[in-house]
Amino acid sequence: MFETVLVANRGEIAVRVMRACEDLGIETVAVYSEADKHAGHVRYADEAYRVGPARAAESYLDQEAIVEAALEAGADAIHPGYGFLAENAEFAERVEATDGLTWVGPSSDAMEQLGEKTGARTVMDGADVPIVPGTTDPVADAETVREFGDEHGYPIAVKAEGGGGGRGMKVVEEESEVEEQLEAAKREGEAYFGNDSVYLERYLADPKHIEVQVIADEHGNVRHLGERDCSLQRRHQKVIEEGPSPSLDPEMQAEIREAARRGVEAADYVNAGTVEFLVSGDEFYFLEVNTRIQVEHTVTEALTGVDIVKWQLRVAAGEELDFEQDDVELEGHAMEFRINAENAADDFAPATGGTLDVYDPPGGIGVRVDDALRQGDDLVTDYDSMVAKLVVHGSDREECIARSRRALAEYDVEGIVTIVPFHRLMLEDETFVAGEHTTTYLDEAFDETRLYDAQERWGSTASESEDEEETREREFTVEVNGKRFEVNLEEHGDAPAIPDLDVDAGASASAPDRVGPDDGDDSETVVEGGGETVEAEMQGTILSVDVEVGDVVEPGDVLVVLEAMKMENDVVASHGGTVSQVAVEEGDSVDMGDVLVVVE
Repeated sequence: MFETVLVANRGEIAVRVMRACEDLGIETVAVYSEADKHAGHVRYADEAYRVGPARAAESYLDQEAIVEAALEAGADAIHPGYGFLAENAEFAERVEATDGLTWVGPSSDAMEQLGEKTGARTVMDGADVPIVPGTTDPVADAETVREFGDEHGYPIAVKAEGGGGGRGMKVVEEESEVEEQLEAAKREGEAYFGNDSVYLERYLADPKHIEVQVIADEHGNVRHLGERDCSLQRRHQKVIEEGPSPSLDPEMQAEIREAARRGVEAADYVNAGTVEFLVSGDEFYFLEVNTRIQVEHTVTEALTGVDIVKWQLRVAAGEELDFEQDDVELEGHAMEFRINAENAADDFAPATGGTLDVYDPPGGIGVRVDDALRQGDDLVTDYDSMVAKLVVHGSDREECIARSRRALAEYDVEGIVTIVPFHRLMLEDETFVAGEHTTTYLDEAFDETRLYDAQERWGSTASESEDEEETREREFTVEVNGKRFEVNLEEHGDAPAIPDLDVDAGASASAPDRVGPDDGDDSETVVEGGGETVEAEMQGTILSVDVEVGDVVEPGDVLVVLEAMKMENDVVASHGGTVSQVAVEEGDSVDMGDVLVVVE
Protein backbone atom coordinates (compact mmCIF):
# COMPACT_ATOMS: atom_id res chain seq x y z
CA MET A 1 0.00 0.00 0.00
CA PHE A 2 1.08 3.58 -0.60
CA GLU A 3 2.79 5.59 2.12
CA THR A 4 1.88 9.08 0.93
CA VAL A 5 -0.83 10.24 -1.51
CA LEU A 6 -1.13 13.70 -3.02
CA VAL A 7 -4.74 14.69 -3.69
CA ALA A 8 -4.83 16.87 -6.80
CA ASN A 9 -8.08 18.59 -5.94
CA ARG A 10 -9.79 20.83 -3.39
CA GLY A 11 -12.88 21.14 -1.24
CA GLU A 12 -15.08 18.30 -0.06
CA ILE A 13 -13.79 15.68 -2.51
CA ALA A 14 -10.20 16.31 -1.41
CA VAL A 15 -11.20 15.79 2.22
CA ARG A 16 -13.22 12.71 1.24
CA VAL A 17 -10.16 11.13 -0.38
CA MET A 18 -7.94 12.11 2.53
CA ARG A 19 -10.29 10.43 4.97
CA ALA A 20 -10.04 7.19 2.99
CA CYS A 21 -6.26 7.53 3.08
CA GLU A 22 -6.39 8.09 6.83
CA ASP A 23 -8.40 4.87 7.24
CA LEU A 24 -5.66 3.02 5.36
CA GLY A 25 -2.82 4.61 7.31
CA ILE A 26 -1.65 6.72 4.35
CA GLU A 27 -0.16 10.20 4.79
CA THR A 28 -1.86 12.92 2.75
CA VAL A 29 -0.60 15.91 0.79
CA ALA A 30 -2.83 18.78 -0.32
CA VAL A 31 -2.25 21.28 -3.09
CA TYR A 32 -3.82 24.69 -2.97
CA SER A 33 -4.10 27.93 -4.87
CA GLU A 34 -3.67 31.36 -3.37
CA ALA A 35 -7.46 31.61 -3.05
CA ASP A 36 -7.53 28.39 -1.01
CA LYS A 37 -4.66 28.98 1.39
CA HIS A 38 -7.04 28.80 4.38
CA ALA A 39 -9.29 26.10 2.91
CA GLY A 40 -10.56 23.05 4.74
CA HIS A 41 -8.66 20.53 2.64
CA VAL A 42 -5.43 22.35 3.47
CA ARG A 43 -6.22 22.17 7.18
CA TYR A 44 -7.04 18.47 6.96
CA ALA A 45 -3.95 17.29 5.07
CA ASP A 46 -0.73 16.24 6.75
CA GLU A 47 1.18 18.54 4.40
CA ALA A 48 0.19 21.20 1.88
CA TYR A 49 1.89 22.80 -1.11
CA ARG A 50 0.96 25.99 -2.88
CA VAL A 51 0.83 25.43 -6.65
CA GLY A 52 -0.10 28.83 -7.98
CA PRO A 53 -2.44 31.83 -7.94
CA ALA A 54 -6.23 31.72 -7.81
CA ARG A 55 -6.77 31.00 -11.48
CA ALA A 56 -7.38 27.30 -11.92
CA ALA A 57 -5.36 27.28 -15.14
CA GLU A 58 -2.32 28.41 -13.16
CA SER A 59 -2.82 26.19 -10.12
CA TYR A 60 -5.16 23.19 -10.02
CA LEU A 61 -4.78 22.66 -13.77
CA ASP A 62 -1.01 23.15 -13.79
CA GLN A 63 0.15 19.60 -14.42
CA GLU A 64 3.84 20.31 -13.99
CA ALA A 65 3.35 22.14 -10.71
CA ILE A 66 1.27 19.32 -9.24
CA VAL A 67 3.72 16.59 -10.23
CA GLU A 68 6.60 18.64 -8.85
CA ALA A 69 4.70 19.09 -5.58
CA ALA A 70 4.18 15.33 -5.36
CA LEU A 71 7.86 14.67 -5.88
CA GLU A 72 8.86 17.38 -3.40
CA ALA A 73 6.52 15.86 -0.80
CA GLY A 74 7.81 12.34 -1.40
CA ALA A 75 4.36 11.11 -2.43
CA ASP A 76 4.12 7.77 -4.19
CA ALA A 77 0.65 8.25 -5.71
CA ILE A 78 -1.69 10.99 -6.99
CA HIS A 79 -5.46 10.83 -6.62
CA PRO A 80 -7.26 13.37 -8.86
CA GLY A 81 -10.73 13.39 -7.24
CA TYR A 82 -13.27 14.69 -9.78
CA GLY A 83 -13.16 17.78 -11.94
CA PHE A 84 -9.97 19.65 -12.83
CA LEU A 85 -7.51 17.00 -14.15
CA ALA A 86 -9.46 13.90 -13.13
CA GLU A 87 -10.33 12.85 -16.71
CA ASN A 88 -7.29 14.32 -18.40
CA ALA A 89 -5.51 11.44 -20.13
CA GLU A 90 -2.44 13.60 -20.74
CA PHE A 91 -2.06 14.22 -17.00
CA ALA A 92 -2.62 10.55 -16.18
CA GLU A 93 0.09 9.64 -18.69
CA ARG A 94 2.45 12.21 -17.17
CA VAL A 95 1.96 10.68 -13.72
CA GLU A 96 2.38 7.15 -15.08
CA ALA A 97 5.65 8.18 -16.74
CA THR A 98 7.08 9.73 -13.55
CA ASP A 99 9.33 7.39 -11.60
CA GLY A 100 7.98 6.71 -8.12
CA LEU A 101 4.43 7.93 -8.81
CA THR A 102 1.25 5.88 -9.32
CA TRP A 103 -1.94 7.21 -10.89
CA VAL A 104 -5.02 6.38 -8.81
CA GLY A 105 -7.53 5.80 -11.56
CA PRO A 106 -7.93 4.06 -14.90
CA SER A 107 -4.92 4.00 -17.21
CA SER A 108 -4.32 6.88 -19.57
CA ASP A 109 -4.99 4.49 -22.47
CA ALA A 110 -8.42 3.58 -21.07
CA MET A 111 -9.17 7.24 -20.40
CA GLU A 112 -8.19 8.10 -23.96
CA GLN A 113 -10.31 5.30 -25.38
CA LEU A 114 -13.43 5.95 -23.33
CA GLY A 115 -13.03 9.70 -22.83
CA GLU A 116 -13.58 10.36 -26.52
CA LYS A 117 -17.27 9.71 -26.92
CA THR A 118 -17.09 8.22 -30.41
CA GLY A 119 -14.42 5.77 -29.27
CA ALA A 120 -16.51 4.81 -26.26
CA ARG A 121 -19.56 4.21 -28.46
CA THR A 122 -17.50 1.92 -30.67
CA VAL A 123 -16.28 -0.10 -27.67
CA MET A 124 -19.76 -0.44 -26.23
CA ASP A 125 -21.30 -1.37 -29.55
CA GLY A 126 -18.71 -4.13 -29.86
CA ALA A 127 -19.64 -5.40 -26.39
CA ASP A 128 -23.30 -5.60 -27.41
CA VAL A 129 -24.27 -2.64 -25.22
CA PRO A 130 -27.17 -0.66 -26.80
CA ILE A 131 -26.12 2.76 -28.11
CA VAL A 132 -28.22 5.72 -29.22
CA PRO A 133 -28.38 5.97 -33.02
CA GLY A 134 -25.63 8.36 -34.05
CA THR A 135 -22.30 8.85 -35.78
CA THR A 136 -19.09 7.09 -34.87
CA ASP A 137 -16.92 9.48 -36.89
CA PRO A 138 -16.47 13.20 -36.15
CA VAL A 139 -18.81 15.56 -37.99
CA ALA A 140 -17.14 18.36 -39.92
CA ASP A 141 -19.92 20.25 -41.66
CA ALA A 142 -23.55 21.31 -41.45
CA GLU A 143 -24.57 19.18 -44.44
CA THR A 144 -23.74 15.99 -42.52
CA VAL A 145 -26.01 17.16 -39.70
CA ARG A 146 -28.83 17.82 -42.16
CA GLU A 147 -28.41 14.37 -43.70
CA PHE A 148 -28.55 12.81 -40.24
CA GLY A 149 -31.73 14.78 -39.53
CA ASP A 150 -33.29 13.58 -42.77
CA GLU A 151 -32.59 9.97 -41.79
CA HIS A 152 -33.34 10.01 -38.05
CA GLY A 153 -35.48 13.12 -37.61
CA TYR A 154 -35.16 16.03 -35.21
CA PRO A 155 -34.18 16.93 -32.53
CA ILE A 156 -30.49 16.04 -32.85
CA ALA A 157 -27.84 16.26 -30.13
CA VAL A 158 -24.51 17.70 -31.29
CA LYS A 159 -21.89 16.65 -28.75
CA ALA A 160 -18.26 17.54 -28.19
CA GLU A 161 -16.09 14.40 -28.19
CA GLY A 162 -14.39 15.42 -24.96
CA GLY A 163 -17.57 16.73 -23.33
CA GLY A 164 -19.60 15.69 -20.34
CA GLY A 165 -22.14 16.99 -17.85
CA GLY A 166 -23.96 18.89 -20.57
CA ARG A 167 -20.89 20.87 -21.56
CA GLY A 168 -20.22 20.90 -25.27
CA MET A 169 -23.70 19.64 -26.13
CA LYS A 170 -26.23 21.53 -28.24
CA VAL A 171 -29.68 20.44 -29.35
CA VAL A 172 -30.83 21.09 -32.92
CA GLU A 173 -34.61 21.32 -32.78
CA GLU A 174 -35.10 21.96 -36.49
CA GLU A 175 -33.10 22.30 -39.69
CA SER A 176 -32.82 26.08 -39.47
CA GLU A 177 -30.73 25.74 -36.28
CA VAL A 178 -28.12 23.36 -37.72
CA GLU A 179 -25.29 25.81 -38.44
CA GLU A 180 -25.76 27.86 -35.26
CA GLN A 181 -25.82 24.88 -32.90
CA LEU A 182 -23.03 23.03 -34.69
CA GLU A 183 -20.71 26.02 -34.33
CA ALA A 184 -21.75 26.52 -30.69
CA ALA A 185 -20.94 22.90 -29.82
CA LYS A 186 -17.57 23.08 -31.59
CA ARG A 187 -16.78 26.35 -29.84
CA GLU A 188 -17.56 24.92 -26.41
CA GLY A 189 -15.55 21.79 -27.15
CA GLU A 190 -12.52 23.85 -28.06
CA ALA A 191 -12.89 26.18 -25.08
CA TYR A 192 -13.44 23.44 -22.47
CA PHE A 193 -11.45 20.53 -23.79
CA GLY A 194 -9.09 21.87 -26.45
CA ASN A 195 -10.94 19.73 -29.01
CA ASP A 196 -13.59 21.07 -31.38
CA SER A 197 -14.46 17.62 -32.75
CA VAL A 198 -18.16 16.77 -32.43
CA TYR A 199 -20.46 13.85 -33.18
CA LEU A 200 -24.22 13.37 -33.52
CA GLU A 201 -26.86 11.39 -31.66
CA ARG A 202 -30.59 11.14 -31.90
CA TYR A 203 -31.82 13.35 -29.07
CA LEU A 204 -34.04 11.53 -26.61
CA ALA A 205 -36.45 14.24 -25.55
CA ASP A 206 -37.76 12.96 -22.22
CA PRO A 207 -35.54 10.18 -20.82
CA LYS A 208 -34.51 8.92 -17.42
CA HIS A 209 -30.79 9.18 -16.63
CA ILE A 210 -29.41 6.01 -15.06
CA GLU A 211 -25.77 5.31 -14.21
CA VAL A 212 -24.05 2.18 -12.98
CA GLN A 213 -21.05 2.26 -10.64
CA VAL A 214 -18.30 -0.18 -11.58
CA ILE A 215 -14.94 -1.15 -10.16
CA ALA A 216 -12.31 -3.42 -11.69
CA ASP A 217 -8.87 -4.61 -10.68
CA GLU A 218 -5.79 -5.52 -12.70
CA HIS A 219 -6.42 -9.22 -12.07
CA GLY A 220 -9.41 -9.35 -14.39
CA ASN A 221 -12.16 -8.93 -11.81
CA VAL A 222 -14.96 -6.54 -12.78
CA ARG A 223 -17.88 -5.75 -10.49
CA HIS A 224 -20.87 -3.45 -10.73
CA LEU A 225 -22.21 -1.84 -7.55
CA GLY A 226 -25.75 -1.21 -8.71
CA GLU A 227 -27.29 1.83 -10.33
CA ARG A 228 -28.16 5.40 -9.42
CA ASP A 229 -30.97 7.51 -10.83
CA CYS A 230 -29.78 11.01 -11.74
CA SER A 231 -32.84 12.15 -13.66
CA LEU A 232 -33.54 15.30 -11.63
CA GLN A 233 -31.46 17.76 -13.62
CA ARG A 234 -31.39 21.42 -14.45
CA ARG A 235 -29.81 22.32 -17.78
CA HIS A 236 -28.23 18.85 -17.92
CA GLN A 237 -26.70 19.28 -14.45
CA LYS A 238 -27.61 16.78 -11.74
CA VAL A 239 -29.26 18.22 -8.65
CA ILE A 240 -30.51 15.24 -6.61
CA GLU A 241 -29.25 11.69 -7.13
CA GLU A 242 -30.73 8.53 -5.67
CA GLY A 243 -30.49 4.78 -5.76
CA PRO A 244 -31.69 2.30 -6.63
CA SER A 245 -33.72 3.78 -9.46
CA PRO A 246 -37.44 4.02 -8.62
CA SER A 247 -38.36 3.71 -12.30
CA LEU A 248 -36.65 0.48 -13.42
CA ASP A 249 -38.40 -2.85 -13.30
CA PRO A 250 -36.29 -5.78 -12.06
CA GLU A 251 -35.66 -7.11 -15.57
CA MET A 252 -34.28 -3.84 -16.97
CA GLN A 253 -32.39 -3.24 -13.73
CA ALA A 254 -30.52 -6.52 -14.18
CA GLU A 255 -29.91 -5.88 -17.89
CA ILE A 256 -28.52 -2.38 -17.44
CA ARG A 257 -26.21 -3.40 -14.60
CA GLU A 258 -24.79 -6.31 -16.58
CA ALA A 259 -24.41 -4.15 -19.70
CA ALA A 260 -22.25 -1.71 -17.75
CA ARG A 261 -20.08 -4.48 -16.34
CA ARG A 262 -19.73 -6.10 -19.76
CA GLY A 263 -18.81 -2.81 -21.44
CA VAL A 264 -15.95 -1.83 -19.12
CA GLU A 265 -14.64 -5.39 -19.17
CA ALA A 266 -14.40 -5.15 -22.97
CA ALA A 267 -12.39 -1.95 -22.58
CA ASP A 268 -9.88 -3.63 -20.19
CA TYR A 269 -10.83 -0.98 -17.66
CA VAL A 270 -9.17 -0.90 -14.23
CA ASN A 271 -10.24 1.12 -11.15
CA ALA A 272 -13.54 2.88 -10.42
CA GLY A 273 -15.79 4.37 -13.07
CA THR A 274 -19.38 5.02 -14.00
CA VAL A 275 -21.28 3.92 -17.09
CA GLU A 276 -24.18 6.25 -17.89
CA PHE A 277 -27.36 5.35 -19.76
CA LEU A 278 -30.52 7.03 -20.98
CA VAL A 279 -33.77 5.12 -20.58
CA SER A 280 -36.66 5.87 -22.93
CA GLY A 281 -39.76 3.73 -22.58
CA ASP A 282 -38.70 0.11 -22.34
CA GLU A 283 -35.31 0.70 -24.01
CA PHE A 284 -31.99 1.85 -22.60
CA TYR A 285 -28.99 3.30 -24.44
CA PHE A 286 -25.35 3.86 -23.53
CA LEU A 287 -24.50 7.53 -22.98
CA GLU A 288 -20.90 7.81 -21.75
CA VAL A 289 -18.28 6.55 -19.30
CA ASN A 290 -16.98 8.76 -16.52
CA THR A 291 -13.43 7.56 -15.95
CA ARG A 292 -13.19 8.82 -12.37
CA ILE A 293 -14.96 8.91 -9.03
CA GLN A 294 -18.21 10.87 -9.24
CA VAL A 295 -19.88 13.42 -7.02
CA GLU A 296 -22.70 10.99 -6.27
CA HIS A 297 -20.56 7.95 -5.44
CA THR A 298 -21.78 8.42 -1.87
CA VAL A 299 -25.22 7.08 -2.83
CA THR A 300 -23.71 3.75 -3.83
CA GLU A 301 -21.57 3.64 -0.70
CA ALA A 302 -24.69 4.11 1.43
CA LEU A 303 -26.48 1.29 -0.40
CA THR A 304 -23.66 -1.26 -0.53
CA GLY A 305 -21.38 -0.43 2.39
CA VAL A 306 -18.45 -0.48 -0.06
CA ASP A 307 -15.93 2.35 0.41
CA ILE A 308 -15.29 3.11 -3.25
CA VAL A 309 -12.40 5.52 -2.67
CA LYS A 310 -10.56 3.02 -0.47
CA TRP A 311 -10.95 0.46 -3.25
CA GLN A 312 -9.60 2.97 -5.76
CA LEU A 313 -6.45 3.17 -3.67
CA ARG A 314 -6.23 -0.58 -3.12
CA VAL A 315 -6.72 -1.38 -6.80
CA ALA A 316 -4.12 1.21 -7.81
CA ALA A 317 -1.71 -0.46 -5.38
CA GLY A 318 -2.26 -3.78 -7.16
CA GLU A 319 -4.69 -5.44 -4.75
CA GLU A 320 -7.40 -7.81 -5.90
CA LEU A 321 -11.10 -7.21 -5.24
CA ASP A 322 -12.09 -9.43 -2.34
CA PHE A 323 -15.81 -9.73 -3.11
CA GLU A 324 -17.77 -11.52 -5.81
CA GLN A 325 -20.60 -10.01 -7.85
CA ASP A 326 -23.14 -12.04 -5.90
CA ASP A 327 -21.84 -10.47 -2.69
CA VAL A 328 -23.01 -7.03 -3.80
CA GLU A 329 -26.41 -6.19 -2.35
CA LEU A 330 -28.22 -2.87 -2.37
CA GLU A 331 -29.93 -2.33 0.96
CA GLY A 332 -32.66 0.27 1.32
CA HIS A 333 -32.70 3.59 -0.52
CA ALA A 334 -30.34 6.56 -0.56
CA MET A 335 -30.37 10.14 -1.86
CA GLU A 336 -27.70 12.78 -2.27
CA PHE A 337 -28.48 16.50 -2.14
CA ARG A 338 -25.88 18.92 -3.46
CA ILE A 339 -25.72 21.83 -1.02
CA ASN A 340 -24.63 24.58 -3.39
CA ALA A 341 -24.19 28.27 -2.63
CA GLU A 342 -26.83 29.28 -5.15
CA ASN A 343 -30.13 31.12 -5.03
CA ALA A 344 -32.70 28.89 -6.70
CA ALA A 345 -35.24 31.73 -6.72
CA ASP A 346 -32.81 33.83 -8.77
CA ASP A 347 -32.25 31.37 -11.61
CA PHE A 348 -29.82 29.44 -9.38
CA ALA A 349 -27.38 32.37 -9.42
CA PRO A 350 -24.17 31.35 -7.63
CA ALA A 351 -22.97 33.28 -4.61
CA THR A 352 -20.03 35.57 -5.19
CA GLY A 353 -18.61 35.24 -1.68
CA GLY A 354 -19.65 35.45 1.93
CA THR A 355 -18.82 34.05 5.33
CA LEU A 356 -20.39 31.06 7.01
CA ASP A 357 -21.67 32.94 10.04
CA VAL A 358 -23.55 29.81 11.11
CA TYR A 359 -22.79 26.33 9.83
CA ASP A 360 -24.50 23.47 11.66
CA PRO A 361 -25.05 20.39 9.45
CA PRO A 362 -27.54 17.67 10.40
CA GLY A 363 -26.77 14.30 11.93
CA GLY A 364 -28.47 11.21 13.25
CA ILE A 365 -28.99 7.73 11.89
CA GLY A 366 -28.77 7.42 8.11
CA VAL A 367 -27.35 10.93 7.61
CA ARG A 368 -23.91 11.69 6.14
CA VAL A 369 -22.42 15.08 5.28
CA ASP A 370 -19.32 15.44 3.11
CA ASP A 371 -17.83 18.92 3.38
CA ALA A 372 -14.62 20.86 3.86
CA LEU A 373 -15.98 24.07 5.39
CA ARG A 374 -16.51 25.07 8.98
CA GLN A 375 -18.36 27.86 10.71
CA GLY A 376 -16.52 31.15 10.26
CA ASP A 377 -14.91 30.13 6.97
CA ASP A 378 -15.07 32.44 3.98
CA LEU A 379 -16.72 30.93 0.92
CA VAL A 380 -14.28 30.59 -1.97
CA THR A 381 -16.25 30.92 -5.20
CA ASP A 382 -13.35 30.94 -7.67
CA TYR A 383 -14.06 27.36 -8.77
CA ASP A 384 -17.55 26.10 -8.01
CA SER A 385 -20.52 26.70 -5.75
CA MET A 386 -20.56 23.45 -3.78
CA VAL A 387 -20.58 23.81 0.00
CA ALA A 388 -21.31 20.20 0.91
CA LYS A 389 -23.14 17.01 0.00
CA LEU A 390 -25.93 15.65 2.17
CA VAL A 391 -26.44 11.89 1.85
CA VAL A 392 -29.45 10.23 3.45
CA HIS A 393 -30.19 6.50 3.72
CA GLY A 394 -33.42 4.76 4.71
CA SER A 395 -34.90 1.28 4.69
CA ASP A 396 -36.96 2.22 1.62
CA ARG A 397 -37.63 5.29 -0.53
CA GLU A 398 -40.48 6.47 1.68
CA GLU A 399 -38.32 6.46 4.81
CA CYS A 400 -35.44 8.02 2.88
CA ILE A 401 -37.64 10.94 1.82
CA ALA A 402 -38.98 11.42 5.35
CA ARG A 403 -35.47 11.33 6.82
CA SER A 404 -34.26 13.72 4.12
CA ARG A 405 -36.96 16.23 5.06
CA ARG A 406 -35.81 16.06 8.65
CA ALA A 407 -32.12 16.39 7.75
CA LEU A 408 -32.65 19.36 5.44
CA ALA A 409 -34.76 21.10 8.09
CA GLU A 410 -31.85 20.64 10.51
CA TYR A 411 -29.27 22.02 8.06
CA ASP A 412 -28.57 25.47 9.53
CA VAL A 413 -26.54 27.78 7.28
CA GLU A 414 -26.36 31.55 7.69
CA GLY A 415 -24.21 34.09 5.90
CA ILE A 416 -24.63 32.67 2.42
CA VAL A 417 -27.60 31.66 0.29
CA THR A 418 -27.92 27.94 -0.47
CA ILE A 419 -30.29 25.73 -2.44
CA VAL A 420 -31.55 23.96 0.68
CA PRO A 421 -35.00 25.55 0.11
CA PHE A 422 -35.08 24.02 -3.38
CA HIS A 423 -34.35 20.56 -2.00
CA ARG A 424 -37.04 20.92 0.66
CA LEU A 425 -39.49 21.98 -2.03
CA MET A 426 -38.65 18.96 -4.18
CA LEU A 427 -39.41 16.65 -1.26
CA GLU A 428 -42.94 18.09 -1.33
CA ASP A 429 -43.21 17.95 -5.12
CA GLU A 430 -45.71 15.31 -6.23
CA THR A 431 -43.84 14.39 -9.41
CA PHE A 432 -40.52 13.87 -7.67
CA VAL A 433 -42.00 12.06 -4.68
CA ALA A 434 -43.76 9.71 -7.08
CA GLY A 435 -40.49 9.09 -8.93
CA GLU A 436 -42.06 10.17 -12.21
CA HIS A 437 -39.59 12.98 -13.05
CA THR A 438 -37.35 12.85 -16.12
CA THR A 439 -34.29 14.83 -17.17
CA THR A 440 -36.49 17.55 -18.68
CA TYR A 441 -38.87 17.97 -15.74
CA LEU A 442 -37.22 20.97 -14.07
CA ASP A 443 -36.55 22.80 -17.33
CA GLU A 444 -39.87 22.19 -19.05
CA ALA A 445 -42.65 21.19 -16.66
CA PHE A 446 -41.75 22.50 -13.20
CA ASP A 447 -43.45 25.70 -12.00
CA GLU A 448 -40.44 27.85 -11.11
CA THR A 449 -42.58 30.47 -9.37
CA ARG A 450 -42.74 28.01 -6.46
CA LEU A 451 -39.05 28.65 -5.88
CA TYR A 452 -39.72 32.17 -4.60
CA ASP A 453 -42.09 30.87 -1.96
CA ALA A 454 -39.60 28.18 -0.95
CA GLN A 455 -36.81 30.74 -0.61
CA GLU A 456 -39.06 33.00 1.48
CA ARG A 457 -40.17 30.10 3.64
CA TRP A 458 -36.94 28.26 4.25
CA GLY A 459 -34.11 30.36 2.86
CA SER A 460 -31.09 31.84 4.56
CA THR A 461 -29.66 35.13 3.38
CA ALA A 462 -26.18 36.41 2.71
CA SER A 463 -24.46 38.56 5.29
CA GLU A 464 -25.27 42.23 5.20
CA SER A 465 -22.41 44.23 3.73
CA GLU A 466 -20.14 45.58 6.42
CA ASP A 467 -17.10 47.77 6.35
CA GLU A 468 -14.19 45.47 5.64
CA GLU A 469 -11.67 45.46 8.41
CA GLU A 470 -8.15 46.28 7.43
CA THR A 471 -5.90 43.31 6.84
CA ARG A 472 -2.11 43.46 6.76
CA GLU A 473 -0.09 40.56 5.42
CA ARG A 474 3.65 39.94 5.43
CA GLU A 475 5.40 37.00 3.83
CA PHE A 476 8.64 35.42 5.00
CA THR A 477 10.72 32.51 3.78
CA VAL A 478 12.31 30.37 6.46
CA GLU A 479 14.39 27.23 6.28
CA VAL A 480 14.05 24.39 8.75
CA ASN A 481 16.27 21.32 8.44
CA GLY A 482 16.94 22.05 4.79
CA LYS A 483 13.29 22.52 3.84
CA ARG A 484 12.02 25.93 2.86
CA PHE A 485 8.67 27.25 4.05
CA GLU A 486 6.71 30.32 3.06
CA VAL A 487 5.18 31.85 6.19
CA ASN A 488 2.20 34.17 5.82
CA LEU A 489 1.31 36.34 8.81
CA GLU A 490 -1.96 38.25 8.72
CA GLU A 491 -3.28 40.87 11.10
CA HIS A 492 -6.86 42.07 11.08
CA GLY A 493 -8.35 45.29 12.43
CA ASP A 494 -6.62 48.45 13.61
CA ALA A 495 -3.70 46.90 15.49
CA PRO A 496 -0.16 48.08 14.73
CA ALA A 497 1.62 46.71 11.70
CA ILE A 498 3.38 43.37 12.02
CA PRO A 499 6.98 43.87 13.09
CA ASP A 500 9.90 42.37 11.24
CA LEU A 501 10.42 38.70 11.96
CA ASP A 502 13.87 37.79 13.21
CA VAL A 503 14.21 34.16 12.18
CA ASP A 504 17.65 33.79 13.72
CA ALA A 505 16.29 34.95 17.05
CA GLY A 506 14.02 31.91 17.17
CA ALA A 507 10.74 33.59 16.26
CA SER A 508 8.09 31.25 14.96
CA ALA A 509 4.77 31.37 13.16
CA SER A 510 1.91 28.92 13.21
CA ALA A 511 0.55 26.96 10.23
CA PRO A 512 3.22 27.74 7.64
CA ASP A 513 2.28 27.45 3.99
CA ARG A 514 4.67 25.07 2.25
CA VAL A 515 6.35 26.58 -0.75
CA GLY A 516 4.98 24.99 -3.88
CA PRO A 517 6.72 24.61 -7.22
CA ASP A 518 5.07 27.76 -8.56
CA ASP A 519 6.12 30.66 -6.35
CA GLY A 520 6.09 33.42 -8.90
CA ASP A 521 4.58 36.88 -9.08
CA ASP A 522 0.79 36.77 -8.77
CA SER A 523 0.24 40.33 -9.97
CA GLU A 524 -2.46 40.77 -12.58
CA THR A 525 -2.56 43.10 -15.55
CA VAL A 526 -4.68 46.17 -14.90
CA VAL A 527 -6.78 47.26 -17.82
CA GLU A 528 -6.52 50.96 -18.29
CA GLY A 529 -8.80 53.35 -20.10
CA GLY A 530 -11.90 55.42 -19.57
CA GLY A 531 -15.52 54.51 -20.02
CA GLU A 532 -17.72 51.89 -18.43
CA THR A 533 -15.85 48.71 -17.53
CA VAL A 534 -17.78 45.47 -17.84
CA GLU A 535 -16.43 42.95 -15.33
CA ALA A 536 -16.86 39.23 -14.82
CA GLU A 537 -19.41 38.57 -12.11
CA MET A 538 -18.02 35.08 -11.47
CA GLN A 539 -15.07 32.85 -12.28
CA GLY A 540 -15.37 31.08 -15.61
CA THR A 541 -14.18 30.57 -19.17
CA ILE A 542 -14.72 32.90 -22.11
CA LEU A 543 -16.59 30.93 -24.76
CA SER A 544 -16.82 33.73 -27.31
CA VAL A 545 -16.04 37.41 -27.74
CA ASP A 546 -18.82 39.04 -29.73
CA VAL A 547 -17.44 42.58 -30.15
CA GLU A 548 -14.32 44.31 -31.41
CA VAL A 549 -12.76 47.66 -30.62
CA GLY A 550 -14.71 50.33 -32.46
CA ASP A 551 -18.03 48.47 -32.46
CA VAL A 552 -21.09 50.49 -31.51
CA VAL A 553 -23.30 48.64 -29.04
CA GLU A 554 -26.78 49.19 -27.68
CA PRO A 555 -28.05 48.32 -24.17
CA GLY A 556 -28.61 44.56 -24.00
CA ASP A 557 -26.16 43.67 -26.77
CA VAL A 558 -24.05 40.59 -26.00
CA LEU A 559 -20.41 41.49 -25.46
CA VAL A 560 -18.97 38.09 -24.48
CA VAL A 561 -20.29 34.67 -23.54
CA LEU A 562 -18.96 33.43 -20.21
CA GLU A 563 -19.24 29.84 -19.00
CA ALA A 564 -19.59 29.51 -15.24
CA MET A 565 -20.95 26.67 -13.14
CA LYS A 566 -21.20 24.66 -16.40
CA MET A 567 -23.71 27.10 -17.86
CA GLU A 568 -23.38 29.74 -20.59
CA ASN A 569 -24.00 33.32 -19.51
CA ASP A 570 -24.43 36.23 -21.92
CA VAL A 571 -22.56 39.28 -20.64
CA VAL A 572 -24.43 42.25 -22.06
CA ALA A 573 -23.91 46.00 -22.30
CA SER A 574 -25.89 47.96 -19.73
CA HIS A 575 -25.44 51.21 -21.67
CA GLY A 576 -24.97 52.09 -25.30
CA GLY A 577 -21.62 53.31 -26.60
CA THR A 578 -18.48 52.43 -28.48
CA VAL A 579 -16.21 49.54 -27.50
CA SER A 580 -12.83 51.06 -26.65
CA GLN A 581 -11.11 47.99 -25.25
CA VAL A 582 -11.53 44.20 -25.28
CA ALA A 583 -9.49 42.62 -22.50
CA VAL A 584 -10.17 38.93 -23.10
CA GLU A 585 -10.01 36.34 -25.84
CA GLU A 586 -11.95 33.16 -26.52
CA GLY A 587 -10.77 30.39 -24.20
CA ASP A 588 -9.44 32.72 -21.48
CA SER A 589 -10.08 31.86 -17.84
CA VAL A 590 -11.31 34.83 -15.83
CA ASP A 591 -11.92 35.50 -12.17
CA MET A 592 -14.69 37.48 -10.58
CA GLY A 593 -13.96 41.19 -11.03
CA ASP A 594 -11.72 40.81 -14.08
CA VAL A 595 -12.35 43.46 -16.72
CA LEU A 596 -13.83 41.99 -19.89
CA VAL A 597 -14.77 44.97 -22.07
CA VAL A 598 -14.64 48.77 -21.81
CA VAL A 599 -17.44 50.74 -23.43
CA GLU A 600 -17.05 54.52 -23.94
